[in-house]
Amino acid sequence: MDDRGDPPDPAREDAPAKRDLRETYRQQMLDGIGGWSGALIAAVPTTVFVIVNVLSDLRVAIVAAVGSALVLAGYRLVRKQPVQQALSGLLGVVVAAVIAARTGQARGYFLLGIITSFLYAVPFAISVVVRRPLVGLAWEFLDPTPVKDGPGDGGTPEDGAGTGRAGVAVPWYRRRPLLIAYTWATLAGTVVFLVRGIVQLILYRANATGWLAFARIAMGYPLFIAAIGFSVLVVRRARKQVVESG
Repeated sequence: MDDRGDPPDPAREDAPAKRDLRETYRQQMLDGIGGWSGALIAAVPTTVFVIVNVLSDLRVAIVAAVGSALVLAGYRLVRKQPVQQALSGLLGVVVAAVIAARTGQARGYFLLGIITSFLYAVPFAISVVVRRPLVGLAWEFLDPTPVKDGPGDGGTPEDGAGTGRAGVAVPWYRRRPLLIAYTWATLAGTVVFLVRGIVQLILYRANATGWLAFARIAMGYPLFIAAIGFSVLVVRRARKQVVESG
């Protein structure tokens, strides 16, 4: 019983734990993105690989790329900075270097990135088809859409659930403005991955190693930031509409 004599509400008791879990995942995502320093860390090994490959040979370029990734990861460890971006980047560089060594071609270094771009596009596209866009699933888990007080829920959102006329929870994917906004945001992510994969695949087949490196860097964070900006714009507009309509 609470102070008013009402039985305890399990949903309210679990709310702090859910907020802590969301905050943990939010921080992990921010650490994984790595900010502008993360973008530089991701770009350095690729740039080193291409330059050294032009000046020397493939074997030396592979060693130089892996070495630069190791130095960057060690630098962040020494400075006690988030190392998730550096370590994942190091793993990617090592795998890419192994592929390049096995194929005996510099362009093989970029094959992993091309494949993963297409692989990332698949779940994004499927989630849109089944009307559960991935951006919505992630966004509403980390930051549920605020709702006005309604009968039965006390105005507390549960993973984006609002309340209908009878006080019954309505999940975000059944609230049309949110579903449309998250669908557009997820489609933006799908397009980014597909365009990145297609352009780099064309350059790969043309054996244009230098342009491959340029495309990988130019179509990395810049496109990612553009997709994020578009998503924030459409989602904020939809969330505002939902909150104002109650």
